[in-house]
Amino acid sequence: DGMGNLRITEKGLKLEGDSEFLKPLYAKEIRSRPGNPLYFQSARNVTVNILNEKTKVLTRLVTGPQAVEAHSQKFEVKTLSGKLLFSADDNEVVVGAERLRVLGAEGTVFPKSIETPNVRADPFKELRLESPTRALVMEAPKGIEINAEAGSLKATCRTELKLESKDGEITLNSAKIKLPNLPQGSSSSAGSRQKIYELCVCPNGRLFLSQAGTSSTCQINTSVCL
Repeated sequence: DGMGNLRITEKGLKLEGDSEFLKPLYAKEIRSRPGNPLYFQSARNVTVNILNEKTKVLTRLVTGPQAVEAHSQKFEVKTLSGKLLFSADDNEVVVGAERLRVLGAEGTVFPKSIETPNVRADPFKELRLESPTRALVMEAPKGIEINAEAGSLKATCRTELKLESKDGEITLNSAKIKLPNLPQGSSSSAGSRQKIYELCVCPNGRLFLSQAGTSSTCQINTSVCL
């Protein structure tokens, strides 16, 4: 029949109340009573080991006072239906959820590079790609597309903004193209001048405006090219 809180039943041993084992306990299955939780309590840590036939540890789960550690070749988290939510091994870390949300105020830090087919903001939120102290580099073998369907696109920098195409062309396709801060070359007072300006190019590639005349006035004053 058993003794104390220990009872012998047809299904095995039954313990009533708290139990303490001073030496190892070997059992095929440990479960709580129906409707009650199962507690494992330790003054230091709780370790779960999976051994092979040679008593070599294959996987280990350690819950200690400082951290919870999992030692295995691969770690996976799945839903009840079997869908992969998270996995990690020596080669890569995979997040299988529909959306990865980072709630930290400083966002996400990638010390090296990030590879993704699409970068977008939440609905009705602005997307900012910023590098406060270093350079921001975007590379793609088949091109990079930046699209703002319902708003404006703004690119700012402290020193120089350079658009370069090694083998193709750069196309500015818009109903209005404005260059509001171009320098203006001085013109002579001789002859009538229209309130129309022509766009001039210096030998070094710098653009400036010159008040248009009956013929080209770019050569009148090119001091802005110096």
